[in-house]
Amino acid sequence: MATLIVDDCINCGACEPACPNQAIKAGEAMFVIDPRRCTECVGFYEREQCASVCPTDACLPDPDRVEEEPVLIGRARRLHPKKDFGVQFPSRFRAGS
Repeated sequence: MATLIVDDCINCGACEPACPNQAIKAGEAMFVIDPRRCTECVGFYEREQCASVCPTDACLPDPDRVEEEPVLIGRARRLHPKKDFGVQFPSRFRAGS
């Protein structure tokens, strides 16, 4: 599922540079995440980096966009065709296992 920035966002901008997919941009009142670019950081990190750096916990899973690891890593591979993700890529689905 894509991550969603909710109304708790204080518009600090910490999330934007943390995103490896450039999925986060400034919106009218707060930052927004493009779900077509969000991979929940699968392939890069074991946890969504926007959520890791957000001081208000405004980056949450979007319940309307539930996606599994194969879809997310597929998107990451399409967005970053020159990166070799291999088979042991970082993922929240594998974190702590």
